[in-house]
Amino acid sequence: MRAKTTGRKLAGTAAIGAMVVALAAGTASAAPATTATPPNAAALRASIAGLPNDQLTSAVVLVNGDGGRWSGTSGTGDPATGRPVKADGEFRIGSITKVFTATVLLQLAAEHRVDLDGTVQQYLPDALPDGYPAVTVRQLLNHTSGLPTGLGQFPDDGTPEWFVAHASDSFTPQEVVRRIMANPKQFEPGTAQQYNGVNYYLAGMVIEQVTGHSYGHEVNARILRPLGLHHTRVPDVADTSLSNPSAHAVLAVTRPDGSTGLADVTRQSPWPWAEGGMISTAPDLDRFMSALLHGKLLPPAQQAELFAVPHVPNNQNDHCDIGPTSGWACFSTGLMRFSPAPGIEFWGKTGSRPGYTSAVFGTRNGSRDLVYSFTPTSRRGASSESQLRVAAAAFDLPTG
Repeated sequence: MRAKTTGRKLAGTAAIGAMVVALAAGTASAAPATTATPPNAAALRASIAGLPNDQLTSAVVLVNGDGGRWSGTSGTGDPATGRPVKADGEFRIGSITKVFTATVLLQLAAEHRVDLDGTVQQYLPDALPDGYPAVTVRQLLNHTSGLPTGLGQFPDDGTPEWFVAHASDSFTPQEVVRRIMANPKQFEPGTAQQYNGVNYYLAGMVIEQVTGHSYGHEVNARILRPLGLHHTRVPDVADTSLSNPSAHAVLAVTRPDGSTGLADVTRQSPWPWAEGGMISTAPDLDRFMSALLHGKLLPPAQQAELFAVPHVPNNQNDHCDIGPTSGWACFSTGLMRFSPAPGIEFWGKTGSRPGYTSAVFGTRNGSRDLVYSFTPTSRRGASSESQLRVAAAAFDLPTG
């Protein structure tokens, strides 16, 4: 698992796949408790106890829904000073950004300004090489495009030491797409599903082309302002700041003299942009997911797209090889379906940037939502076991 955002699996997504496999072992004959019951505060506190440790310095968890609300933190907000974790502080949400991007494009589809079955070549004539197979906007959003991955096209060796030295490096969306398109396509469009960050760079570029406004402008006007998400933003690519962090992001590194320690990477470039560059807070993400699942952001036809998982094989998506739909696609238009056993289903998205592993997901009817954010010291992100404990406690699921 890597925190790379240019086509490799994100740490949060891969860990959730492992989490759901583990959940399946304990839920094959058991349904979660009714979500009208209050969150299990004792189980939730226990799920994030014992921080900081060598792997995680902090955790923020928020559970909300019909049965009530629970919010908690654990660990330290800054290993250098020992300050507390802020339950309403900011963190980098990584690929949760994709849900905002998909929502904007679905709104544009509802306004008949974007045709989901229209092609990338139609909206962005110069983005793909001449003669490339037609790729639709829908295929971007549900990861069935077959576009190349970014493997080998970016100067990152995957080590924490490299990232510490290059945290402020950035690339434009156009440069990201150009580099990635130098690699061969993975499969013919529409024939399989492979989670791939380049899809959402192109989706963001379609938004800008169609509207004539920046991606950030459209997210702000269509989602952030209407929902009052005052602590969520699309930062400029040159803005490395995090003004009110829930916790500082730190990575375990080996220094040139051979000693080890923690390097602060809270300040880093948000260049993943429409694919993974946004900043938010647990309360804001909870409000966003609740509004989305309750149909407050999309008309019925586009709302249905959120839960439309294409019936195609998955291609190198280990996290889709779970439960009763093992071997088939698990991403819809912007969300991911978690179905560890018959009758048990959650929808949401994970995200990872160096120093942050986060997730937001919930029941399809919005009766219970979960948001969490960890600060892992490894670029591999928070372990599946850490995430499993929180998810099982939030949704009253047995783990053994």
